[in-house]
Amino acid sequence: MASTADIKNGVVLNIDGQLWSIVEFQHVKPGKGGAFVRTKMKNVLSGKVVDKTFNAGAKIEIESVDRRDFQYLYNDGDSFVFMDTSDYDQIHVAAPTVGDASHFLLENQMVTIALNNGNALYVELPASVVLEITYTEPGLQGDRSSAGTKPATLETGYEIQVPLFLETGTRVKVDTRTGDYLGREK
Repeated sequence: MASTADIKNGVVLNIDGQLWSIVEFQHVKPGKGGAFVRTKMKNVLSGKVVDKTFNAGAKIEIESVDRRDFQYLYNDGDSFVFMDTSDYDQIHVAAPTVGDASHFLLENQMVTIALNNGNALYVELPASVVLEITYTEPGLQGDRSSAGTKPATLETGYEIQVPLFLETGTRVKVDTRTGDYLGREK
């Protein structure tokens, strides 16, 4: 058990069986009354952000979370298989844990996985990835600079909106957090 003096940004706490990451904290010592620690915490699994106040010196439970680089190998139906590049161990991560990251995963792509007691908590992709458009409707001649968009299917099967002038086979940069088109790969 640790105390509130051990709270820092990025520390993961176990509160009522749920894991919460400290986003920001502030030690407060008012002129009257006891000191306390005001925190903003994010649920590691759901992403929900809450404010919580702890009395100074209160006991808290700090969890160890190991963030390591893994290489994506393949999808075996109900889970995704990743390989630890340092010792070549393979882990299976359930599809709900991977979540929307599956829309941007290509074989041999590097990702960061947060582990707690051997269990994967979440998969973190780079901010953007480069993917090829496998299908999109042909663009209209002369429609090169308008702000119109059309749907395009990427090589992972995910569909995004792209400008009208892009064609099948073009490599595009995609934001992995929002799924937005960022530009053509040069």
